[in-house]
Amino acid sequence: MAADADTLQSTGTAPHLKRTLKLWHLIVYGIIIIQPTAPMGIYGVVSNEARGHVVTTILIAMVAMLFTAVSYGRMARVYPSAGSAFTYVGKELHPLAGYVVGWSMLMDYLLNPIICAIWCSAAARNILPAIPYATWALSFVILFTALNLFGVKSSGNMNAVLASAMGLVVVIFLAYAIRYLAFVARPAGGAWLTPFYDPNHFSAARLFRGTSIAVLTYIGFDGISTMSEEVENPRRNIMLGTVLTCLFIGILSAIEVYVAQLAWPYRAPFDGSIVDTAYVHVAMRIGGKFLFHLLNATLLIANMGSGMAAQFGAARLLYGMGRSNALPRGVFGSLSTRTAIPRNNVLLVGLCTLIGVFLLTYEKGAEMLNFGAFIAFMGVNAAALVHYKYHAKEKVRLPALAPLLGLVVCAFIWLNLGHNAQLLGTIWLAMGLVLYWLRRKKQGSDADPLATFEP
Repeated sequence: MAADADTLQSTGTAPHLKRTLKLWHLIVYGIIIIQPTAPMGIYGVVSNEARGHVVTTILIAMVAMLFTAVSYGRMARVYPSAGSAFTYVGKELHPLAGYVVGWSMLMDYLLNPIICAIWCSAAARNILPAIPYATWALSFVILFTALNLFGVKSSGNMNAVLASAMGLVVVIFLAYAIRYLAFVARPAGGAWLTPFYDPNHFSAARLFRGTSIAVLTYIGFDGISTMSEEVENPRRNIMLGTVLTCLFIGILSAIEVYVAQLAWPYRAPFDGSIVDTAYVHVAMRIGGKFLFHLLNATLLIANMGSGMAAQFGAARLLYGMGRSNALPRGVFGSLSTRTAIPRNNVLLVGLCTLIGVFLLTYEKGAEMLNFGAFIAFMGVNAAALVHYKYHAKEKVRLPALAPLLGLVVCAFIWLNLGHNAQLLGTIWLAMGLVLYWLRRKKQGSDADPLATFEP
């Protein structure tokens, strides 16, 4: 749904984007970004952390995302063409705060291809277990890097087809699950409620730790705010589209993990050999080898696409930093003369991905990614609180309560991330602040830190 020839309208001076997208377009776009299979990849990790209460973690995370979605929608009204968390925070709070949000987002960009490559390697071993993890990991990193070097980018139409195919697979899985529960598992009485609350395994601390990872289900919803210039009535539809997308994904994800937990009730943590792909092993129990391989292949393709797109996004962000002299322009701000691709950055991100797949687990990578994401979420909630409570002339409902609740819930979940993720994330932030100080010292106090992260 990106702008193309049909969405450009010429005037007497210059072309401009035509507002042709409706609310349902935004919702479909959001679902494509997040993917209808979003909770399946993290299912095993969250189940181990939350002691089986995956449904509850998904729903708690949804509450945090709904409040944050309202803040994103409100800030898109104020900056309809910016569509970025670091801009909202930098303009409303302080340029340094915007810089911190932008630097945190860069960590997310770098970690996303790592966790995708880790998951793809585990899924590929389900197909050919004789090939070691290291070989698969190296192969996927090389594949991601090579395709990005040749300029192969995902298209909006292909993403829509993939999302539709994933939706069909979800329907097939749910049909098999209903049949399995009705004729094989036959849960009775209180068993129907144990996915929400199991007194034999419940731990509040573990529940919130699992929630801090389950938020990965919703990552990407903020991309809807980038459509502000192409949607009809953006002041209304950007917020509605963002909120309804989070609500739809939350309900669908809760259903997906609910039936999985009924089919495979929590008794003990998933074994380390299957934890990353636990959901496809649940599919094996429900539908045999056919459903196992169907779901495994679907999620493998989805994560390959996400990994390649994330790697290119990271390279593009580094290019923006190099072009604005935040990093050495000769290395990071150059493009290949043949392909117009930021080749140096693609290779660097590929190297980081290669190192990451051997140093990190899927769980640790996901937690670190959420460390950066929640800094952005808290920043946007704070920016919406300050703007609509103190600066805006426009009146909105609950100008302080909605963003304040979003800020508090996001901060609580962020504080429940694993200690290693918090430590490594803090080190990353410290590196960013040192870079910020060096840049300001070199270019003078008037340098604009937001320029560092402009696309």
